[in-house]
Amino acid sequence: MLLYNSAVSGNCYKVRLLAAQLDVPLELHELSVVDRSDRAEVLGGLNPALRVPTLVLDDGRPLAESNAILWYLGDGTRFVPEDRYERAQVLQWQFFEQYVHEPSIAVVRFLVAYSGEAEKHAQRIAERTAHGYVALDAMEAHLTGRSFLVAERYTLADISLYAYTHVAHEGRFDLAPYPAVRAWLDRVASQPGHIPIDA
Repeated sequence: MLLYNSAVSGNCYKVRLLAAQLDVPLELHELSVVDRSDRAEVLGGLNPALRVPTLVLDDGRPLAESNAILWYLGDGTRFVPEDRYERAQVLQWQFFEQYVHEPSIAVVRFLVAYSGEAEKHAQRIAERTAHGYVALDAMEAHLTGRSFLVAERYTLADISLYAYTHVAHEGRFDLAPYPAVRAWLDRVASQPGHIPIDA
């Protein structure tokens, strides 16, 4: 399978991490997260949103959106619970990740560490940072007394939220006040087959 990838993207990292843990080989085609001038030419026929990750299956069918790709790769494996309610909880945390967590923590990280013009976005960074701490507060409350997000086991939900949480410091987020989140990050990083984002 071919993955249109950006090495620093947490959304792309989710896919690479799960693939590594499933021992599924991926061919990578790198695209820049900053210079998007070739997106229409490269991804236009595959993903109308022109975003990475975009996965092209061996039969040529494309699939977009990181969490959808995780479900394609992970459904029927140990990373997805069989119980109907627990499966819905995995989705609940993935929706939280895309609607609450990623639009704040990932956006701030990009603006601070990768845009090259953080000072130009100071007000947006301040607003998004406040929202990012709301997301971290929710995670801390849920993870206190728990090992993982769903069913006391490592699932797609953990992969989805780990991707940008573990690099939140690149957006100047302080995780010191979040002991449950930090312990969870360590547990995720110790899972068999784990790879770092820069692997």
